[in-house]
Amino acid sequence: MNDQAIESRSPLCTTGVEGLDDILNGGLPRNRIYLIQGDPGVGKTTLALQFLLEGAAKGERGLYITLSETREELDAVAGSHGWNLDVISLFELSAIQSAFEDETENTFFHPSEVELNRTTEALLGEIERINPTRVVFDSLSELRMLAETPLRYRRQILRFKQHFAGRKCTVLLLDDRSSGQNDLQIESIAHGVLDLQRLSPAYGVSRRQLNIRKIRGVKFREGYHDVILQTGGMVVFPRLVAAEHHASFSAEGLTSGIPEFDEMLGGGLDRGTSSMFMGPPGTGKSTLAMQFAHSAARRGEKSYFIAFDETIGTLVSRARQLGMEVQPFVDSGLLRVEQVDPAEISPGELTDRVRRAVKDGVKVVVIDSINGYLNAMPEERFLNLQLHELLSYLNQQGVVTIMVLAQQGLVGSMQSAVDVTYLADTVVLFRYFEARGAIRQAISTIKKRSGNHERTIRELRLSEGRGFLFGEPLRDMQGVLTGIPVYHRDGPHDDKLMNLGE
Repeated sequence: MNDQAIESRSPLCTTGVEGLDDILNGGLPRNRIYLIQGDPGVGKTTLALQFLLEGAAKGERGLYITLSETREELDAVAGSHGWNLDVISLFELSAIQSAFEDETENTFFHPSEVELNRTTEALLGEIERINPTRVVFDSLSELRMLAETPLRYRRQILRFKQHFAGRKCTVLLLDDRSSGQNDLQIESIAHGVLDLQRLSPAYGVSRRQLNIRKIRGVKFREGYHDVILQTGGMVVFPRLVAAEHHASFSAEGLTSGIPEFDEMLGGGLDRGTSSMFMGPPGTGKSTLAMQFAHSAARRGEKSYFIAFDETIGTLVSRARQLGMEVQPFVDSGLLRVEQVDPAEISPGELTDRVRRAVKDGVKVVVIDSINGYLNAMPEERFLNLQLHELLSYLNQQGVVTIMVLAQQGLVGSMQSAVDVTYLADTVVLFRYFEARGAIRQAISTIKKRSGNHERTIRELRLSEGRGFLFGEPLRDMQGVLTGIPVYHRDGPHDDKLMNLGE
């Protein structure tokens, strides 16, 4: 396929990275020069190779000009991803230097200027010979050193730009920012600038992000987008914008299958709403959340349970002890339970997994817990914003979302690492309290935006073989949520505490 046919077919040049093309609304405008900058190790070379291989798959001729790496190094990178570079042309700096060895030295001009001119002529000559549609320069730091002065360096970049102006060629210039700061002169020359960066948390894997600083004449999704490098290349997770996703859905509710609990919730949880189950560890938050996922699976609906804090085996075993056989639903695909390590995943990747699950038909999403989600964040101050977008997206898709929040403390005043209760439409509060010389559990619904709910406090008991037991409202006790209640009336007939034959 010739260049003219390619040009008439599409004005956009796909990059080979699905998420990046989504951010760019289809790809990079063709026949322009783009600057890809970032520190060493952020994935510039991987992105460049994917760019050229994508072109080769579409019948476009590609040229990789390497001024800093050898063919062997590039083959090693490609081999780690299972790629074959035979479909693209490669031109090394060593080939340029060997061509100059037999030439006489010109002492009239400064040696650096002579070397720069020779290098430039050799590069342009190779471009004329190959006549590529896609070109990668790796990297500009070598040209910057050859030029020595900013003025000479800028002139050389302008010369490249003028040379490519009429060639119908899309060019990526890679820059490792060895100068120590962003080169604003080159950014002003380039048609677009893509910035890659790597964050190194105190614990866990490095977090990579991509930010498109500019693309002239094109609308793109701004902001930082999470990136991972895995076998097969670079994966970009576009930042979620909930306003871009709307779907129609039925407003019917989702019941838990426990009459007392559904009564407390005013009939169950409404679709398109988010709920927060919050309280100290061990009060039954995760298990009741699993009850909703199990109830949905029994109705033939798909659920997605994201476990940050527990193993899948523990969740399945505890559910079985309480009368919930979830393994058959896991095997059938109706209930998807996924264990997530917060030290190994970025918020963007987690959001992408949730979006893919919703596209696959999931109607119930459980995040257990928000504390684990918080630990997956490179910067805690952005938690509320990212979580708000995710919840808005799920609500607009008609998904019932349940978040589990473990509070600090056991009895009395509870503290939370982050206050996100305002993001939830329904808030269910779990508490320990002391009574008759024993530690008991209480549950109450303290908020429901989408309708009425019971405002009493009930005792909750998780009994092996008998499942969830809900007591009568504790109307004769005050201060249950403080952990040390006070009785208002005396006498065994007024005691609403459950008696399980203890």
